Amino acid sequence: MLKKIFDFDNRVSVYWTNRHFSRKVNGWLRFYVRLGDGYIWALFIAFLIWRTSWESFLPILWQALVSLAMSLLIYEGVKLSTKRPRPFAANPQIKAEVPPLDKYSFPSGHTMNNLAVASTVFYCVPQYGWIMMLLPLTWGLLRVYFGVHWFSDIICGFLLGILSFVLGHALWIPISAAIAG
Repeated sequence: MLKKIFDFDNRVSVYWTNRHFSRKVNGWLRFYVRLGDGYIWALFIAFLIWRTSWESFLPILWQALVSLAMSLLIYEGVKLSTKRPRPFAANPQIKAEVPPLDKYSFPSGHTMNNLAVASTVFYCVPQYGWIMMLLPLTWGLLRVYFGVHWFSDIICGFLLGILSFVLGHALWIPISAAIAG
């Protein structure tokens, strides 16, 4: 089964990384994918404070931080136990076109960690959070396009990001009750 997944991932990566847009579009896509390093959250925080209020924003922030903490714990455990090489390290046909943040590819931390936060925002303020749900998936797919992740890294990062939110939310309920009570 793992061989089939690797073969599929390899075919997808070789196909995607060898079909590029113009230099200008690729430059914009590189900028966009780097927003997944966390830079977009400062703008989104300012937007949420502006659209809600500081008092309404603080519970969202704390719950998002709990979800992110769960994500980081799961991420480190999975990443260090699997140690899956990145596509450009495993296949000479694939070149990394954005800098990887670490040595291993599985799961996609960009997808997982950003989705844990985005899921919290979506849960708390769905009218604004839905766009944040789309960003981690597009960032993940672009990281496949740029040769630093396998497709299955993105899928598992997506699933683990949702799991991180669910666990973080389950933990947040008693924490918020204790704070309120």
